[in-house]
Amino acid sequence: MSGSFFIALVLAFLTAIGGRDQLLIARLRAANGSRGGLPLLVTGIACALATGALAAWAGGYVDAMISDAAETMLVAFALGLAGVELLWPNREKHMLEPTRSLGAIGLVLLARQVSDGPRFVIFALAANSGAPLLTGIGGALGGALAIVLGWSLADTLESLPLRPVRLGFGIIALISAVVIGLTARGIVV
Repeated sequence: MSGSFFIALVLAFLTAIGGRDQLLIARLRAANGSRGGLPLLVTGIACALATGALAAWAGGYVDAMISDAAETMLVAFALGLAGVELLWPNREKHMLEPTRSLGAIGLVLLARQVSDGPRFVIFALAANSGAPLLTGIGGALGGALAIVLGWSLADTLESLPLRPVRLGFGIIALISAVVIGLTARGIVV
């Protein structure tokens, strides 16, 4: 059971590297200088914890409702969505005048995180692990750690090779989705 916590923690963190939410926090911190301090970090962490908990709750809810075969296909579908999201290029424009409203930043972060790869991974793990609480805690902490990393590396985050990392994790997620889906259908044993 504790394996669910660590797997969710690591996978949520790794799949969040270079994500839209992490880049937003880094850009806002870099643009706002000292004003992009602790309140921005707390807002980012709170959003990551909330969306991680929501994804785990949804996974646990679905786990109780469907059969094991349907659950496995759902996991494959969620991993496939995570893979597509990770492969999708991030072509956001830099903000001309960054907002200083933590409420607006929080809403944007929540909207981005609800449909991103790490939350799909948390959902899939919670639906399949039988331990949605531990999965949710691990996944939420992994997402929060990614936010902390983006905040910490504000000026240097975008100089790192984020795109190849996301492509690699996206390919791994898609391959995993195909293998899990074929296993659920009985094609691969």
